[in-house]
Amino acid sequence: MPAQVRSVPTGVWVLGFVSLLMDISSELIHSLLPVFLVTVVGASAFAVGVLEGVAEATALIVRLFSGTLSDWLGRRKPLAVAGYALGALSKPLFALATSFSMVFAARCVDRIGKGIRGAPRDALIADLTPAAERGAAYGLRQSLDTVGAFAGPLLAIVLMLLWANDFRAVFWVAVIPAAVAVALLLFGVHEPQQKLPRRRINPIHWRALSRLRSAYWWVVAIGAIFTLARFSEAFLILRAQQNGLPLAWIPLVLVAMNLVFAVSAYPFGRLSDRMRHTRLLALGLVVLIGADLLLACANSWPVVFLGVALWGLHLGITQGLLATMVAATAPDDLRGTAFGFFNLLSGLALLLASGLAGLLWDQLGASWTFFTGAAFCLVALAVIAARPGSGDILRPK
Repeated sequence: MPAQVRSVPTGVWVLGFVSLLMDISSELIHSLLPVFLVTVVGASAFAVGVLEGVAEATALIVRLFSGTLSDWLGRRKPLAVAGYALGALSKPLFALATSFSMVFAARCVDRIGKGIRGAPRDALIADLTPAAERGAAYGLRQSLDTVGAFAGPLLAIVLMLLWANDFRAVFWVAVIPAAVAVALLLFGVHEPQQKLPRRRINPIHWRALSRLRSAYWWVVAIGAIFTLARFSEAFLILRAQQNGLPLAWIPLVLVAMNLVFAVSAYPFGRLSDRMRHTRLLALGLVVLIGADLLLACANSWPVVFLGVALWGLHLGITQGLLATMVAATAPDDLRGTAFGFFNLLSGLALLLASGLAGLLWDQLGASWTFFTGAAFCLVALAVIAARPGSGDILRPK
C-alpha cells in the first residue's frame, strides 16, 4: 500500500467503508428505479426528471441545516449517524411502493437522510485530516463510496437474472448493507474534540457569514453552474435503454460509470493537493462536454457506454476537488455551514437541471438534453476564465 494512502486517518477509512456499504444499498435500488418507474409504474421521462431533481435537491438543501447545526453543536458524528439511519429506514419503502407517489415519498426520505449526513460527514473528514492531505482524504472516501456505487448495480444484475426481473425482491436486499453501514459508523468512528468559543453565535448570522471570503462564494457559484451541466444519472440509464440495452443489464450503466469514477477519484484527489484547482476543474468540464456530445449523438448502446465512462471520469476529477475547494476557503469553525451553503445552491441548480432535462427529453428528444448539458459546461468554463487570479486564490497550500 502506498505511503500516501497509509497516511490517511483511520476514521476517514471507516467513513469510506460506511459510504461503500450505503452506496451498495442505494444503487441496488437506484440502478433499477428509472426503468421501474417507466415500465412498471408508467411514469414519463419528465416525471422521472422531476422526481430525481426534487429528491437530490432535497438532500443538498438539507445539508445546509445539518452542516450549520454541526457547527453550532461542535459535533459531527451524531448527525451523520442520524442521516445514515434515516437512509437505512427508507429502503423497505421502495419494495412496498405500488404507485409513483409512494416511490416519490420513499426517494425523498432516503435523500433527506443523505442530506442530514452529508455536510457533517464532509466536515468531519476535514476535522480528522491535516490540511496538506485533505485532497487525498476526500478522494479516498469518494473512491470507496464509488466502489459501492458499482458493486450495487452488479449485484442488481445478478439478482434480476436469478429472480426473473423481480424488482421488489431486489429492493428488499438493499436493507442489509444499509443496516451494516449504520452499525459501522456508530461503533467505528471516533470524533475529535472541537474547541468551541466561549460565546457561540448562530453560524448563519450575518456576523458569522461575513467571515466566508469571496473565494468561498466563488466556489459556491461555480459549483452551482457546474451542477446545471450535470443532471441526474437517471437519464444515462434511460439513454441506454433507448439504444437497445436489455432490461436485466440496465444496471451496467451505473457499473461502468462508477467503475471509472472509483478508479480515478483517489489519483485526482492526490493531484488536487499539488495542482492549481481551477485548471483541474476546467479539465473536468472538458471531459463532461465530451461525454454529453457522445451521449447526444449515440445510436447504439456501446457508444452510450463510452459516454457514460467519460461521465464517470469527470466525476472522478471534480467531486473530491469541489469538496477540497470548499474546505480550503472556509474557516474551521464554519466548515459545516460552508458545505451546507455550497450544497444548498447546488441542490437548487440540480432541481432545475433535472426538470429541464426531462422536459427537453419529452418535448425535443434525448439529444437536446445532452446538448444543453454541454452548453452549461461552456458557461462554467467561461466563468472560470473570467475571474482574474482565481487560480492563485485556490492554489493548494
